[in-house]
Amino acid sequence: MLTLVPRKTTVLLKLRSQVGITLAFRYTSEASCAFASVQHLVREVAAGWEFRMLHATTASFVFLCILIHMSRGMYNSSYSYLTTAWMSGLVLYLLTIATAFLGYVLPWGQMSFWGATVITNLLSPIPYLVPWLLGGYYVSDVTLKRFFVLHFILPFVGCILIVLHIFYLHLNGSSNPAGIDSALKVAFYPHMLMTDAKCLSYLIGLIFLQTAFGLIELSHPDNSIPVNRFVTPLHIVPEWYFLAYYAVLKVIPSKTGGLLVFMLSTCQ
Repeated sequence: MLTLVPRKTTVLLKLRSQVGITLAFRYTSEASCAFASVQHLVREVAAGWEFRMLHATTASFVFLCILIHMSRGMYNSSYSYLTTAWMSGLVLYLLTIATAFLGYVLPWGQMSFWGATVITNLLSPIPYLVPWLLGGYYVSDVTLKRFFVLHFILPFVGCILIVLHIFYLHLNGSSNPAGIDSALKVAFYPHMLMTDAKCLSYLIGLIFLQTAFGLIELSHPDNSIPVNRFVTPLHIVPEWYFLAYYAVLKVIPSKTGGLLVFMLSTCQ
């Protein structure tokens, strides 16, 4: 079943991108209107809440599938004999992290604003990077516009990396823990196709259950509060797929050391 995860991830990425393009029609990338545009989408637009929650929920499922896929690759030591495929997948994973972080800032709620302030400030050991990224010395309207544009563009770059990842994977042969000859592999149709469709239907069913009923609380309620630059949240609470990396940054007192360990942990 774990071998089916990459195809599920690709389908979820396509679904998330299509929903994201639809949401972009209603979003206003201006600091004074961003929060109001999101609330208008959720409260006034027909099925707007469903599109927004579907976009956010799909992000969690994408990361879940990616982490399962990477765990399987590490267990089978794919990095030792599929180096190019592993490196392209790693770059794709980093790009997905960056895209998710940029999207986390766009609702322009209290947690989004202060999360962006804290995380971008951690990049300050690199000279000139923070002012260049933010368009100033602090998170502002210019920052929001840049993050929105990057959040829109990076998924298309990710599509190119997905093609490269698949190309390098089939160039040398996929990871096969059974060690059997390629001529003995099971044909894709009908067994693999039917199994793929069944698992995908289960996964999409779970996504729509989470979207409609909120079985697991994924977002922080502070993000439903408009930005207040004079009041900081008690704790910066990122999305669950960022918690491991945020813990690395929290436990190391040195900003430079934390950034270095963060980069090493991300690159594994």
